[in-house]
Amino acid sequence: MAKATYPTRFQHLTAAQQLVALQLSPACSGHGSLYCGLLTWDFVAQPTPLSRQYLLRITFRQGDVPQIHAIEPDLKLLAGDRPLPHVYAQQPARLCLYLPAGEEWNRSMKISDTIVPWAVLWLYYFEDWLATDEWKGGGKHPDLNNGKRKKNSFNRWRRD
Repeated sequence: MAKATYPTRFQHLTAAQQLVALQLSPACSGHGSLYCGLLTWDFVAQPTPLSRQYLLRITFRQGDVPQIHAIEPDLKLLAGDRPLPHVYAQQPARLCLYLPAGEEWNRSMKISDTIVPWAVLWLYYFEDWLATDEWKGGGKHPDLNNGKRKKNSFNRWRRD
C-alpha cells in the first residue's frame, strides 16, 4: 500500500490568482491591473452605513506582502495636526493591518478574504479615533520615529 504524502507548505497564490479573487469578491468591487507580477487594486470601502467612503489601493508584488494605502480622502487632513495612528507611512497613509513577522497573513491566503476586511475594520477604528483621540483597534504600532529601516523575513517597513 502506498504511503500518502502531504504537502508541508501551503501553495502560495500568484498575483494573477489574487486579482481574480478580488474581481470575484463582492466585498471589494473595484478595478485593478496586473503587470509583471505587480497587482494594483482600487476599491471604495465604507466601514458603517453612516461613515464616509474611502478609496483604498492595494498593491501586491508577487512574492512580497500586500500593502494598502488610503487614497481619498486624505487621512492626514482628517486628522488635523495629529499623527495618524497605526500606520506604516503617514503620507500617503499606509495602513498597518497585521504584524508582517507574525503568522496572521501568508501568501496562501486570499487578499480579498483577509486584507480587505481588515482594512475596513481599520477604517472603523480610525473613525472612532478621530472622535475620541484613542486608538481602540489594538495591535503593535510600528516605530516610525527611529529613522532606521526595519527588516524582517516578510516585509520592509519604511520610515516615509
